[in-house]
Amino acid sequence: MTHDFDTQLALRGSHAAKYDNLEQAFGVDDPEIIPMWVADMDFPAAPAIRAALRAEVDLGYCGYFGNAAAAGQAVAAWYGSRHGWEDIDPDWIRYTHGVVSGFGDVLATFSEPGDSVVVFSPVYHAFYRQARNMGREILESRLKVENGQFHMDLDALQSSMTGRERIVTFCTPHNPGGRLWEVEEIRALARFCEANDLILISDEIHMDLAFPGAKFVPTAVAAPEQLDRLVVLTAASKGFNVAGGETGLLVAPDPDMRARVDKVLADRESSPNRFGMAMLTAAFAQSGDWSEAARAYIAENFRTFARRVAAIPGVGVMEMESTYLAWVDFTALGMSDDELLKRLLAAKVAPSPGTQFGTGGSGHMRFNLALPRPTLMSAIDRIERAFSDLQ
Repeated sequence: MTHDFDTQLALRGSHAAKYDNLEQAFGVDDPEIIPMWVADMDFPAAPAIRAALRAEVDLGYCGYFGNAAAAGQAVAAWYGSRHGWEDIDPDWIRYTHGVVSGFGDVLATFSEPGDSVVVFSPVYHAFYRQARNMGREILESRLKVENGQFHMDLDALQSSMTGRERIVTFCTPHNPGGRLWEVEEIRALARFCEANDLILISDEIHMDLAFPGAKFVPTAVAAPEQLDRLVVLTAASKGFNVAGGETGLLVAPDPDMRARVDKVLADRESSPNRFGMAMLTAAFAQSGDWSEAARAYIAENFRTFARRVAAIPGVGVMEMESTYLAWVDFTALGMSDDELLKRLLAAKVAPSPGTQFGTGGSGHMRFNLALPRPTLMSAIDRIERAFSDLQ
């Protein structure tokens, strides 16, 4: 089946956060700005997903959701066939109101206010916000840049530990930066968590965005010896552009850990979003061809973006193997973060400021490349013009 990713959807005024919240986020409300900040795609969802939603609407019932068996089977089959986690059990899966909500559930289960959560920075900004809102401290372990990619420094992390750490948050594939971690890197982290008696949260929400020829390896596959301290958080939201369904997956392979999580979830007295569950099931059960086409399209978008933006004097683009979120280094220009953003907004492009992602983010910007190619090419032209006076 052929999928159209080239046609720009009419999203302004449609309650699309990346378009309709520009003024709230950046203080500007210019209809000509190309938003490259919020991490969702400007692509229509897969046909099977839209058909599943139509079926729900045609049914006419909008009540509480029950019986997640079909969803669990679809998730397990997808993980097994696409990512090699063949022994995942649907009974290990719990459903949350998105990955960030699931992250909060794990924090509530395995830590207390005043405890510390390890993050490898720069990293997805919601981890900081959620942990601090729940009274947890953050221990940042800054990623090193070697050979143009991020790498963990577990020796430095060990030296910085305070004894209050309870949880390590691992973003795989990494956001920002698009890094697919090597199996041995994942194993080393899992062994580190075992040696320091830490719970390991593996955020795998971008798992279905590995570029053609690259392979994502789940933490459970790379480190099966540490399943007794692993919680996986993931969703169909990024890989299939269904974030509006607010439906996440929490996978706890160990029965004792699962029982502890279940107590917290029972206290929430919440149930899954029935429309989100319909989208999730259709994504994993019926939308593999759309996923392959989208990944190939995004990979070509990145190659085009990287070639042209990295040609701007003093600008570097981190090589990536996954996601649609490009990490761009402007530090050699010697500009402040405010000046960088001011230039880009004046050129009518709105990225995510690197400072949102913690230590190591200053001097950088994150650009969402999941755009129709004509829109992306216009954005690249604008980024080039934003710094044309330096060339």
